[in-house]
Amino acid sequence: MSVIDSQIQPQSELFSENHSALLECIQGLRAIEKSVLDTAEKSRAKFEKKGKLLPRERLNLLLDQDSPFIELCGLAGYKMHDDKDGTTAGGGLISGIGFVSGVRCMIQVNNSAIKGGTISPAGLDKTLRLQQIALENKLPIITLAESGGANLNYATDVFVPGARAFANQSRLSAAGIPQITVVHGNATAGGAYQPGLSDYVIAVRNQAKMFLAGPPLLKAATGEIATDEALGGAELHAFEAGTADYLAENDADGIRIAREVIASLPWNENVTTSSTEHDADEPLYSIDELLGVISADPKKPYDVREIIARLVDGSEFQEFKPQFDQQTLCGFVRFGGMACAVIGNNGPITPQGANKAAQFIQLCDQSNTPLLFLHNTTGFMVGTDAEKNGIIKHGSKMLQAVANARVPKISILVGGSYGAGNYAMCGRGLDPRFIFAWPNSKTAVMGGAQAGKVLRIVTEAKQRAMGMEPDEKTLDMIEQTTAQKLEAGSTALFGTARLWDDGLIDPRDTRRLMIELLDICKQADNKPLNSNQFGVARF
Repeated sequence: MSVIDSQIQPQSELFSENHSALLECIQGLRAIEKSVLDTAEKSRAKFEKKGKLLPRERLNLLLDQDSPFIELCGLAGYKMHDDKDGTTAGGGLISGIGFVSGVRCMIQVNNSAIKGGTISPAGLDKTLRLQQIALENKLPIITLAESGGANLNYATDVFVPGARAFANQSRLSAAGIPQITVVHGNATAGGAYQPGLSDYVIAVRNQAKMFLAGPPLLKAATGEIATDEALGGAELHAFEAGTADYLAENDADGIRIAREVIASLPWNENVTTSSTEHDADEPLYSIDELLGVISADPKKPYDVREIIARLVDGSEFQEFKPQFDQQTLCGFVRFGGMACAVIGNNGPITPQGANKAAQFIQLCDQSNTPLLFLHNTTGFMVGTDAEKNGIIKHGSKMLQAVANARVPKISILVGGSYGAGNYAMCGRGLDPRFIFAWPNSKTAVMGGAQAGKVLRIVTEAKQRAMGMEPDEKTLDMIEQTTAQKLEAGSTALFGTARLWDDGLIDPRDTRRLMIELLDICKQADNKPLNSNQFGVARF
């Protein structure tokens, strides 16, 4: 492979400006994440009084020490629903992929330190996404459960679609993916079915409460009076109902049992050794330089090769069709010794670029090479020349190739992802295996300024057609308000709140993340499952 010769000047004023701008975005992201942690920390005294661990402490105790953890959808619901200021983002869940007893698992922890772990509409969407990731990547699921159930302020938004989470649990079990749940506290009404549909249930003595109707509802509905413990305590479910398979003494003991259950499964016996252990050359250029590569002014272009050079093994890149279109870049690289193909943008997607990318994707599908899409495009090229050269035809073929490629597809939004370019570069709607975004990225149907001008032109034409003299003040207002609305709805925070991605990441974490993701995909594709028709049931 050829080594990329970087043209970046780290000592230049432009590099410094770019570095400072992106660092400010990262610091803003970290401040928001810290505000959520600080909100949960306010519940510490209440948890300690009850002899409980905070949700983050439960997670840390569950994970293998010093092992990698990929947090997913950490800011789901940011400033949505009843998250007024961003301090309670996350949808009521802490989730991600990590190692437990040496086994890679999908982990979801009810964040009961914030609003009792109640699930907002964003939390439901997050749950469904986590289940999809677990199924695609053949990951056992561990749930540390303690939740007040659905946020009743949004019950009408989560009730009907909420059944899909239970259907997914049933199908995951039938597919051969084990689900282990530790019940640390409340699991009532619909929430009781989450452990009920799990394959292994661990209930914490004097803390777990599993029942379809709590004491107040029971009294109102039937007149029967019962305590929490008598109605659905851990001992009842372990000794009488049989819902719980293991009885734990406290939070830590429940997590110990969960680790032992995972350790007892022969999950890794047919899995190849982790590729992350293999030796591989580091990039020739510092990963920190990524912050200076990205233009602070989104209108100023840069060469995506400069990003690739700081991510891949030895900064080596075997470019495909380098002489045929310069705006869509395709080529082969390695991450941690694992083969990968990259598609990146140096501008709009032209007919020739779409043609090249579609062929390249099909070649990757033929050779079973995973695909990485680095988004930074204003979309497909428009204009008379583009139409004459078949932009619709070639763009459609690129979309077909992306949609039908059977290899793992991973997307990283490093800049703008606009219009149908978002689709062609495997945005959320094209079902990438994983999709992450840098905090400077933007996703929208078009740029805000462009949208404002379009609506101004359309409004002016409409007024003239009606025989009216256009009102410049009205047109100015329409242009400005449209631009502001589009800009506000295109930010990385706006997108991650709505699960347009699986999380925002520091650009400097991209190489490490890619090695983990490719390894997850590789192990999943080599992992056999023992499926059955209905999943595991308690009789």
